[in-house]
Amino acid sequence: MDALETIIARLKWNADGLIPAVVQDAERGLVLMVAWMNAESLRRTRATGETHFWSRSRGELWHKGATSGNTQTVTGIWADCDGDTLLVKVRPAGPACHTGAVSCFFRELEEIGD
Repeated sequence: MDALETIIARLKWNADGLIPAVVQDAERGLVLMVAWMNAESLRRTRATGETHFWSRSRGELWHKGATSGNTQTVTGIWADCDGDTLLVKVRPAGPACHTGAVSCFFRELEEIGD
């Protein structure tokens, strides 16, 4: 088993074979988005150097920026102390959010009710 497969075997995937991935701008420290990864999206992320995720709604892998051009170049990936969440640091080539916002976290909680 190669090193990546050993890592994949040691991570704590949920019942659906997924793990949350917090994506952070490597330079600014800004949290850009949270998405889900499965083993294959982690493999593709490591192989290409750009983020790939699992879409729960579409039931398929997706390459961030494949259609928008707003790709994310990975500078490093960390697992939390429990091995059940990933932190993916990236250099973004554009906004992370589908709304065009730099980060998906642009609304304070009180704004949800407006």
